[in-house]
Amino acid sequence: MPAQPADPPPRVLVADDDAPSRRFLCDGLHSLGAATCECADGMQALQLARGQAFDLLLLDCRMPGAGAREVLAALQADGGASAGSLAIASSAELDAGEQRELLAIGFRGVLRKPCGIAELQRLLALLPGAIPVLDDEAALRASGDAATLRALRGLLRDELTQLLRELCQPGRDDAALDDRLHRLRSACGFCGAPALAAEAERLQQQLREAPRTALPAIAQFQATLQATLQALGT
Repeated sequence: MPAQPADPPPRVLVADDDAPSRRFLCDGLHSLGAATCECADGMQALQLARGQAFDLLLLDCRMPGAGAREVLAALQADGGASAGSLAIASSAELDAGEQRELLAIGFRGVLRKPCGIAELQRLLALLPGAIPVLDDEAALRASGDAATLRALRGLLRDELTQLLRELCQPGRDDAALDDRLHRLRSACGFCGAPALAAEAERLQQQLREAPRTALPAIAQFQATLQATLQALGT
């Protein structure tokens, strides 16, 4: 059989007016398999994001012309090619209130500088499809045998079905949901559901740091939950 074509590398726009920071971010992302396009000011970043579809926008909060907030707001307003792309704000100085503000206006996360390769790897893991919905090999290692894995995944399927119904109901108890997500991450580990485990961890962080702006994170968690249910054979 002919070899399947490899997936194209994720495309990342790196906008940062500090040359050493920009060099590290681009080199680090390249080492992780991403393709980058770089610029040093906000207006150029906006022009590039309007004209090209990037998978990830990495935008410095303070740049000549426009910072991360202004770039994202303008992009969302005029519906450019990257208007729906995952956006991350980067900065060397951000307090908790500023982080909450960035999450509230549409950023998926904040990258503190200086950072390391591990932080860049976590950013790429946020991209759709970066983490498999189910990992059978990891699940078999955790559960021990196929029969036990089938039983565990059946229990997980029942748990996710109930959780999905609860998430669709009005009202939200953040403390109860946080506890539920904590237990779910353990179950996902035994059952080999890494994408849902990662989304559960991100939603926990959002609920703890900025609960008033958690709706986008909840929507992303629900989407991954539904994908997991589908993979489990609902």
